[in-house]
Parts: sequence; structure tokens; C-alpha cells
Amino acid sequence: MTDQSPPLPRLGEIGLSNYAPYLMNRIMGRYNASLRDEMALLGLTTPKMRALAVLSVVEGPLIRELAVYAITDPSTLSRALDQLERDGLIRREADPADSRATRVRITEAGRTAFDTLWPRMAEANARMFRGIPEDERRAFVATLQKMLTNIRKHEI
Repeated sequence: MTDQSPPLPRLGEIGLSNYAPYLMNRIMGRYNASLRDEMALLGLTTPKMRALAVLSVVEGPLIRELAVYAITDPSTLSRALDQLERDGLIRREADPADSRATRVRITEAGRTAFDTLWPRMAEANARMFRGIPEDERRAFVATLQKMLTNIRKHEI
């Protein structure tokens, strides 16, 4: 039995400007770079900023959940959490349902640091969507949500 599917196009045939993963990486690279200086002034790195961003909207996730939300590998997240805790921006506490699990919560100082950075994050987001009508933005975000569903490993 042979597969009658046509061969998949090669990257050179598609072109970088038509390859979604490449475009998404470039966009996120520019987004992160646009925030880097302000994050540095606050003593933050991209993993720390991601953790604070998640913690500003998700109440007390388990560390493994935070790693998924923050799109950060566990060892990088662990180092970031150590530093955030040392700086008083987060606190860790045992999960009441499972003493082996740890939940992470943002402190008032952490919320203040994130609230200081948020306007720059919102500006960078608005800049990415400049000139794009609201209906196209909503459709794009809906498409990204579907793509995430297609590839995700976790339920969150």
C-alpha cells in the first residue's frame, strides 16, 4: 500500500515570509525585545515577566501549571521563581490538598512591578495590531486559539 498524498512543500518553496512558525517567532522576538529595557529597570527577565503576568490574572496556580501558562521550561521557571521570591514579588505556599505540590501567588510588590510594566506591554500589543481592523484582530486571535488547541499538550 502506498501513500498517494502529494509530497509536502519544502521550506524554500513556501518561503520564510509564508511560514507561520517563523513569523510568530519573529513577532514574539520583537515584542520581547521592545520590553527588554523596561523589564531590566524593574529587575525582570522575560521568564520573570511571564510569571508575573500569569500570576496577575491566575490566582495561585501550581508550579507545573504556571510553567505551562508562562511558556517556560521548569528549570528556567524555578530559577525565575527563586529570584522573584527573593525580591519579594511572589510567595510560594504548600497546596492544602497536596503537601507535595506548591502554589505560587503574586505579592503586592509583584503586582506593583507588573502594573508598572503593563502599559508598555499593552502599547507593544497595540503597535503589533496598528492598522488592522478590529474584526481581523478578533479573527486572528480566534485562529491562534484554534492552533493552540491543535498542538497543546496540556488542558490549560
